[in-house]
Amino acid sequence: MIRRISITGPESTGKSWLAEKLAGHFDEPWVPEFSRSYLQKLDRPYEFSDIAGIAEGQYASENSKAEIARRFLFCDTDFLVCHIWCRVKYGKSHPWIEQMVNRHRYNHYLLCNTDLPWEADPLREHPHFREKLLEIYIEALTDRKLPFTLVSGVGEARLAMALDALKQVNICP
Repeated sequence: MIRRISITGPESTGKSWLAEKLAGHFDEPWVPEFSRSYLQKLDRPYEFSDIAGIAEGQYASENSKAEIARRFLFCDTDFLVCHIWCRVKYGKSHPWIEQMVNRHRYNHYLLCNTDLPWEADPLREHPHFREKLLEIYIEALTDRKLPFTLVSGVGEARLAMALDALKQVNICP
């Protein structure tokens, strides 16, 4: 059985870096954040319906990578990210995303803390809202009773904390 680990949280918190490092540590695949490639190809501002397209693309990428995973699959973002994105940006969630966030579960969620400096990027939107977003993530994970660990630290310390968290919950040896 493949164990799926979601690396989730606000923007610019090291999710991609952590997913790639964890995958490398275990010599397993990781699923990059689909929204980056999707948004870079758009020739207009994104809309509410685009977030559902992003969620569908993320899900398809995840399922594709799951076919080559042996033990673990590390996912850079998940349906919860798309759900929170919709609610923050548009005040509502897309019905399909809402359904999937409640149905598609991961073995564990690594919630990236906002203790890393903000890195500006044309696709990022909320440099001064990260702490509030982190609270929203904690509340969403807790309300859904999803197993998660808040991961902090810089560089290798962040990776070590994530590895320790996965050991503590018996995801990996």
